[in-house]
Amino acid sequence: MKIVFLDQDTVVLNGDVDLSGLESLGEYEAHELAPADDPVPCSTHAEVVIVNKVRMTRERIEKLPDLKLIGVAATGYDNVDIEAARERGIHVTNVAGYARDSVVQHVFSMILGFATRIHDYRQDVRAGEWQKSKSFHLLKYETFELHGRTLGVVGFGSIGRGVVEIAEAFHMKVMVHDAVDISSTGYKNYSLDEVLMQSDFVSVNCPLTEQTRNLIDARSFEKMKSTAFLINTARGGIVNEEDLAVALNRGLIAGAGVDTLSKEPPGGGNPLLGKMKNLIITPHCAWSTRESRQRLMDALVQKVEQYRRGDYEGFIV
Repeated sequence: MKIVFLDQDTVVLNGDVDLSGLESLGEYEAHELAPADDPVPCSTHAEVVIVNKVRMTRERIEKLPDLKLIGVAATGYDNVDIEAARERGIHVTNVAGYARDSVVQHVFSMILGFATRIHDYRQDVRAGEWQKSKSFHLLKYETFELHGRTLGVVGFGSIGRGVVEIAEAFHMKVMVHDAVDISSTGYKNYSLDEVLMQSDFVSVNCPLTEQTRNLIDARSFEKMKSTAFLINTARGGIVNEEDLAVALNRGLIAGAGVDTLSKEPPGGGNPLLGKMKNLIITPHCAWSTRESRQRLMDALVQKVEQYRRGDYEGFIV
């Protein structure tokens, strides 16, 4: 069985992830392709193709007669033409939940950054400001405790629940909003407007769909407290970037932390790449701890083994 990973370097950093499980399953071949690169020349005679962001379009799928399984090394699978795969009898599987702890950790690194101003103080020390202080300390920024603050969570899946667990450990109040019934969780499902109006932090953890595209927009920012912070580690398209830029520069909200943008890597025209007030941008790395990436690859090994047994339970196709 020939297994081809078309964009392995999006998951492996300097060989820090063990790939021996995949390598033991057959003839293994790895490539470094960008999402727009044509994967067909690299996939000839492959029975299993693994992709992270490389697009498997109908045209490309139809040029690979030996292809039987597409394994998506990610939670989302919008880069695969599912209908074309189904018509050809090609199975498709993804990996959900592997980055839960990694993303939750990233959410709170941003929240704590805003609460403690640790990044600003670090820069001040490096600039020599503490050394010039007339007192034993350097007191420049208003910081605050999370205890008693309200965290709104938009999207109550695995990551959203993990965010709530950590928030409660900090003795924060929690408000949850989800598009589906969450009554079995024991948490009240507040309306989105209630979450926006009452929260000190709003963490976006829902998937990007046509229903959630631009879910957080100018009207949302007008409803939020001027002292509130937005955290988005989900997908860039959920938050309208033009509206967020305006909200930050007008002081409609106190700050924002985003790990994803609508176009990645971003181009020069993205409004958030200009001079924004109190904005933290990280390069879509919330998911990327070594432990998370190893879980991802281990899960893909299990998926390929499952395919070999003829067991397709949990597969997309």
